[in-house]
Amino acid sequence: MKSKWNISFFFIVIIITFLSFWNYKNRIYDWDMPGYVGCLYTLKFPDSPDKVRILTYTEIQKKAPELEYKDILGTLKPADKARQAFANNTKAFTEQLPYYHIKVGYNLAILILYELGFSSPDTVTFLSIFSYFISGLLLFLILKNIFPENYFLAIILTVGIMLLPPITDMSRGATPDMFVFQILLVFMLGFIKKWNKWIMFSILFAITFTRPDYIPFTLSYLATFAVYGYITNKKLDFNLAIQGIVLLLLYFTIIKICHYPGWKHLFYDTFIHRRAFISASSPDFSLEEYLTIVFNKFLTFKKVTATSVGLLGLIFYFSKDSWIRTFSVLVFVNIYIKFLFFPHSSIFRFFIGLIILLLITFLYAVSKKYNGFKLRKIA
Repeated sequence: MKSKWNISFFFIVIIITFLSFWNYKNRIYDWDMPGYVGCLYTLKFPDSPDKVRILTYTEIQKKAPELEYKDILGTLKPADKARQAFANNTKAFTEQLPYYHIKVGYNLAILILYELGFSSPDTVTFLSIFSYFISGLLLFLILKNIFPENYFLAIILTVGIMLLPPITDMSRGATPDMFVFQILLVFMLGFIKKWNKWIMFSILFAITFTRPDYIPFTLSYLATFAVYGYITNKKLDFNLAIQGIVLLLLYFTIIKICHYPGWKHLFYDTFIHRRAFISASSPDFSLEEYLTIVFNKFLTFKKVTATSVGLLGLIFYFSKDSWIRTFSVLVFVNIYIKFLFFPHSSIFRFFIGLIILLLITFLYAVSKKYNGFKLRKIA
């Protein structure tokens, strides 16, 4: 059996390498790239904002296809006045960077690649590809643990999941989504193998450090784990409270250091009006406007809703384990918490990480019920 798993791992490395190369050949230079390249140059030249802006667009122009570069500049029809301002006005460009600065772990990884000799646009595209490759291997390891005697099934499921359009889209774009996805997979590996709470905390720390907007998930996991532990063992674990406080301090430290404008600014610029100059006008909107936007977006949230509700129902059907059920509800609730804060329902990649956690939990529940699909079924 060990030799079969070694052979299967060899095959999965070849397949994921091929898929990574395929995604790299289809990489996308989008309007997020100037933000992360700008963060890189800000780290290198903190006192030269004009130089940062000029270098950002000059270097991207060398790499990006003409049509995609025009989209970045906002010159395609219909013209995007805000993007044009970012490209041509240092104040406008600089005011946008805090939206990107807060992904601290992601930006540090970009900086490391840059110091290793990659060009600034390549650091962003290559990081997504590297993360895709590592994610494929991690997913295979997870499935190997779930189905220890079904190496062929593990290969098929790994390739199938890594070919999902939201996953391939993440690997091709200039966003931290693929980067944090690999950390979420490490978290799931630890969840399945029941790693100790301090190792799990270090993973939660890495998730928050990479994307602070995952703080509801990381904190709610600790809270759920603490409450479940108290109910089952009748003991309070104060270490979990300390861990939660550390994550909160990390979150607020990042927000403070990176001069993050805040959720209200992000919501206004994303769903109401993208301001060229954040300092020019206040992001004022009423509760009624917010609820109207959320309601309208929820109507186009059908795919996520159907997928997450279906997976949750299947988990409850196949598993009687109270902790598995509790965890699945936790992930499900966090999908909707994320939606309420950022209801970008048309872009599946914002939610795919949590949905994959539900999918892995479902596969784990099925495996436990049917003994990893061995010949002898266990009811």
